[in-house]
Amino acid sequence: MRTSLGIWAMGPMVTRFNPGGYKPELAGRSTAEHVHTAVAGLGDMIDDYEFHYPQELSDDNLDDVRGALDGHGIYAIASGLHLDNRFARGGLSSPDDAIRAEAVRMTIEGADFAGRLGARFIIWPGIEGYNYPFQTPYAESWSRLIDGIGQAAVKLAEHDQILLLEHKNSEPAMKIHMGNIGMTLHVIHTLRARGIDNVQVNMDWQHLIMNGENLAEYAALLAAEGLLGHQHANSGWGTFDDDNMVGATAFMETLELAVELRRAGYGERGERLGFDLYPYTEEAVDVVRRSVLQWCFIDGAAGRIDDASLREAQQAKDAIRAYELVYAALGA
Repeated sequence: MRTSLGIWAMGPMVTRFNPGGYKPELAGRSTAEHVHTAVAGLGDMIDDYEFHYPQELSDDNLDDVRGALDGHGIYAIASGLHLDNRFARGGLSSPDDAIRAEAVRMTIEGADFAGRLGARFIIWPGIEGYNYPFQTPYAESWSRLIDGIGQAAVKLAEHDQILLLEHKNSEPAMKIHMGNIGMTLHVIHTLRARGIDNVQVNMDWQHLIMNGENLAEYAALLAAEGLLGHQHANSGWGTFDDDNMVGATAFMETLELAVELRRAGYGERGERLGFDLYPYTEEAVDVVRRSVLQWCFIDGAAGRIDDASLREAQQAKDAIRAYELVYAALGA
């Protein structure tokens, strides 16, 4: 399976407790410099890269970044509304007409930019939500959010590209509207009813883990619906968006996911395994390399499981037999 990397893994690692970041020496570097570091350190381990628009990549620095990519591709562009303080109380869902109009304009502009590059466009609506009960006109906010997402999808369709939706339950908004897979499917099916059918799902593994959503189950569901668009690979403790190394925690869940991705043929149509990592205190290149290697081990183990026998055990709901097969593949 080919890979991609969110370039934000190379940044200064800003947190609300340390706004200068745990790696302040990286704060002044350009996107092209971050890309050069990644490409030099990771080589062919990473095929393509992902960027936020317009903060990390735009027409202004496109040539410099392409030079630093040294032949690697631009696989996905992510909306950066959550990085703009104008949208602190919502962008696409804002009840303020002027603020929302600017958010819609920037989102469509980002979608057009991605389309021109032949890249997918990711909307992770982390700023679209609320912090308190009684704060938000829910129905109006949802209507505005879905409409804004739809406008971005229409723009991408002009370039024959897809829109990827990525859910999360909280942060930066304490309650994000599109907070789980069900809400994501609600958006997609609402848009389908309006004739907009180029919207799929980006599964960020830690976002699902935070919700108690089973990685493998949702991958199988989305694949059956033709909605398994992209993967953001990582791990974490399950209470916060840790974005730790792949396989550091939730090992069995990740192994089961690898089985379902194989069953779905994920990667055979050009999909990437995208690494979304935030190495607070570790060396970024080493974290990415270790994540790729650990994924290769996990995927290799999935490939050693006797799938026909596993399917037979699953048809009988035989957990003991299933784990016998899984542990055999792990060398037990």
